[in-house]
Amino acid sequence: MPRTDFARIRCPVARAMEVLGERWSILVMREAFYGTTRFDDFARHLGIATNILSARLAKLVEHDLLERVPEGARHAYRLTEKGGAFFPVFLALKGWSDRWMAGPEGQAMCLLDAGTGEEVVCPPPLDSAGRPLTPEGIRLVPGPAASEAMRRRFPGTAHG
Repeated sequence: MPRTDFARIRCPVARAMEVLGERWSILVMREAFYGTTRFDDFARHLGIATNILSARLAKLVEHDLLERVPEGARHAYRLTEKGGAFFPVFLALKGWSDRWMAGPEGQAMCLLDAGTGEEVVCPPPLDSAGRPLTPEGIRLVPGPAASEAMRRRFPGTAHG
């Protein structure tokens, strides 16, 4: 069965998964958030084969999450504005992972606010009244790029 090309799907979540859905890509982004910039350091911290790392870094650069910049005799990989904007998503994933996937010994890495020393936590989504928002508390409305099938599936007023 041929692999689905998520880049061609109209859904932005599917497109994001085309770039970030491969497990090494998220871990490369984790390392970038932890301050890693050099190819050799990514490889050492992740324990990843260099050919796979090279492909993942190239894809993240191609999609403007990282930029490859000259630094001395080699290059460094730096977060772009788009890559930095992924940080809240990473925090949410890390918080969920620490709660549900950590072993009995607890989380492997704590993120502390550099100014206060307090642990960084991703706040839960809130509704307009400031109450925790759950999947049951949302209403799905087709957006301006919705297909006809999406408009039939989720009738309502399109936002735009």
